[in-house]
Amino acid sequence: MIFLGRYKNRRELKAEAKELLSGRWKDAILLNMIPVLLTIIVMAISLSVLAVLIKELMIEPASYAPPADNSGSGSTITGIVSAFLTIGISYTFLDWLRNPEMQIRPFKQAFQVFTKKYFLGTLLVYIFTAIFTILWTLLLVVPGIIKTFSYSQAYFIFKDRKSFSEDEKVSALGCITESRKMMDGHKWEYFVLQLSFIGWGILSVLSFGIGFIWLNPYMNATLAAFYKNLTENDGYDESVEVF
Repeated sequence: MIFLGRYKNRRELKAEAKELLSGRWKDAILLNMIPVLLTIIVMAISLSVLAVLIKELMIEPASYAPPADNSGSGSTITGIVSAFLTIGISYTFLDWLRNPEMQIRPFKQAFQVFTKKYFLGTLLVYIFTAIFTILWTLLLVVPGIIKTFSYSQAYFIFKDRKSFSEDEKVSALGCITESRKMMDGHKWEYFVLQLSFIGWGILSVLSFGIGFIWLNPYMNATLAAFYKNLTENDGYDESVEVF
């Protein structure tokens, strides 16, 4: 499929996101609240465990033996789960942009990455992009940041590849390579687009995080619109390396 058109600037991309969200902010907010609720639950459990440990230490200080510290692994797992939820939300926004009338089922769609269709491929993209970014960052910080922008569309590409052929195993490395090619000449635009949200981010922090309830859906919709715009103008080659 090849689409010919004009690249939208950041104002047009944001306007597209706002138009999508207009009248449906409730759906968008509920969708984006899933990772927040997960974080709150994990924090509540951690505080409860900490309170129990402190109580036991106060009651039997002499015989108490502290358990092994598993906080690092717990934080890592929580971070990966939150990242996968965010990716699932991004997938939903891309589908929503392509079909503005689609019905939003927040819980189901936020967890879609954990389905058989997406899980393994998304995990491989996550692992490979992390490895490549770390290796580039070991050279210098700036190349690592640039590569982060280069690989930024890999998840969307993987999603589209699975939509074209659900039964085939799409190569994670192929999606990363295609993202790097797709972002040639567009990394600065992507950087400026993300930078344009910094003012809203500051206001959200000053509002004790309340502003993020609206900012996160707005950003996710805009970034999905960025990818959608790239595919509509660069064309979309359905052939991809599979393993």
